Amino acid sequence: MVATSTLKNKNTECFSELIDRRHDQACIEDELDYWDHSLAEPALNTEAVFEDRTCQQLVKMLESCLSRAKKTTLNCSEVLVPEKLTRRIARDVVRLSAGEPCGLRGCVLHVLLEAEGGCKRLERVAYDPSVVPTFELTLVFKQDGSAWPSLRDFFLIGTCFAPGFRHALKLSPGFRLIKRKLYSSSAGTVVEEY
Repeated sequence: MVATSTLKNKNTECFSELIDRRHDQACIEDELDYWDHSLAEPALNTEAVFEDRTCQQLVKMLESCLSRAKKTTLNCSEVLVPEKLTRRIARDVVRLSAGEPCGLRGCVLHVLLEAEGGCKRLERVAYDPSVVPTFELTLVFKQDGSAWPSLRDFFLIGTCFAPGFRHALKLSPGFRLIKRKLYSSSAGTVVEEY
């Protein structure tokens, strides 16, 4: 819906119908002026804007984590991430941290990769290192097992990469988030798989 200023030209048929129903014309005009203003200049939802910025920061943190891990822990030259995967993860992390005393600032995120040989620890990320953590989230990326190695990878193995070095690692669109509260008498573990 696109709001325009054409509502200023009041429809007389509509007014006469409302007046016939015993509505006060001044009240009707005030009401229409209010809606004209509201439609022309929608109020920004500051909470949604803040949440979007927080998600963007989390996305950058996750992408940086994968970038650092690709040469060290993952032994590959590139990590192929499905479109909008990090965005989905960031939204779920924000949602899981909403009920915590310090919110996302009290979160420590352990990032792991589940591959054919088990789980590899990639990194420990604190959203705000100056805050004492109140809960932990464990994010488990999953390797895409359906991907066949490319012919290019077969030719590159042994030529310019060290043994055990893969050219590309493809992540699955699925992931697992495990939440554990640190300072709670009713500390429990929440596992969500996507």
